[in-house]
Amino acid sequence: MALRSVVPRADVDVAAALASVAPICEDVRARGVPALLELTERFDGVHVTDVRVPAQALTDALAGLDPQVRAGLEESIRRARLVHDDQRRTASTTEVVPGGTVAERWVPVGRVGLYVPGGRAVYPSSVVMNVVPAQAAGVASIAVTSPAQKEFGGSVHPTILAACALLGVEEVYAVGGAQAVAMFAYGARDADGTVVVRPVDVVTGPGNIYVASAKRYVQGVVGIDSEAGPTEIAVLADASADPVHVAADLVSQAEHDPMAAAVLVTDSPGLADAVDAALVQRVAATKHAGRVEEALRGRQSATVLVDDVEAGLAVVDAYAAEHLEIQTVDARAVAARVRNAGAVFVGAHSPVSLGDYCAGSNHVLPTGGTAAHSGGLSVQTFLRGIHVVDYDERALREVAPHVVALAQSEDLPAHGEAVTARFAR
Repeated sequence: MALRSVVPRADVDVAAALASVAPICEDVRARGVPALLELTERFDGVHVTDVRVPAQALTDALAGLDPQVRAGLEESIRRARLVHDDQRRTASTTEVVPGGTVAERWVPVGRVGLYVPGGRAVYPSSVVMNVVPAQAAGVASIAVTSPAQKEFGGSVHPTILAACALLGVEEVYAVGGAQAVAMFAYGARDADGTVVVRPVDVVTGPGNIYVASAKRYVQGVVGIDSEAGPTEIAVLADASADPVHVAADLVSQAEHDPMAAAVLVTDSPGLADAVDAALVQRVAATKHAGRVEEALRGRQSATVLVDDVEAGLAVVDAYAAEHLEIQTVDARAVAARVRNAGAVFVGAHSPVSLGDYCAGSNHVLPTGGTAAHSGGLSVQTFLRGIHVVDYDERALREVAPHVVALAQSEDLPAHGEAVTARFAR
């Protein structure tokens, strides 16, 4: 616990954002689509007359998609399906006693709302990461929302629309921010009372602090995956690591956001110095140099020197990174000992960028240390386990005295009587 208090962290206060988010969510709940249109104009600077993206726009976006981007998306989808199809749970039945069984059925939620960010960058990969596990779980109704883009006439970015089309998703909305989360949680009617957006059972997907705060606000009305904050990478490395690789990986995540966290944990001062030198060159040459430099200079980013890899493991477990790379001698053995991480990337040829797009793993992962108790988005996010209890008369009669004794011990005699009433005659 002491280590958790000293590892570098971004200043992210989801609770503080609730003061801004609550009235937005309540406005959407009360006024529906008119509120969504006004909020889109206020926050995105786009005047739109309809929140739903027409089907033809998805068809056109796919037809106009760059062939190389399409090939990349198709391969990302193929690999994600392989991994997520293997996550599907199977029903089990346990015979507790002769004539008495308890089964567990895994049932998908009926409808999900998937949020795809659209601020500083465009994330068609997040369409893949949200939709594929929902489809693998067997969810019947899938809706996607992403912020309206002024550049595209108030519609969603065409690459995101094309990704939806590739996955067979037809229900897409041009709404972003906290209002999008509220739209999914409460549903939305037009001014005349017509239902435009049906409420969902679960909301998933990454977003900014206001999206995360809105998810906290509506949790309980709907299920959520997590309150994802700014992205994080931690690299546990020893002297065997290539400093150019490490620097490239730190920069790759820092380009997401000025609040992104990039942490190197190493027992090698020589490697730390070499990574610093490599960063000077790589940051200067990268497209988003200003954003990257701000992220690397922030309090959330640091190099942590430790005595040995064993001590480094303790630090990264305390940090519980969204993305954790292991670049050490015998990296597989070290990775097998990690307890807290959203995803672990093993060795020199498994960079986080691979997981962002085409490893087959999911990139919607817990941040801010929540990987100590939560996992990333998966098929399980969209499934519910239901116990089915099936006892015959003989099996119930056999256990009845125990039920009665326990009911009496809790001063709930009617519980016991509900069993004995079956044998009164």
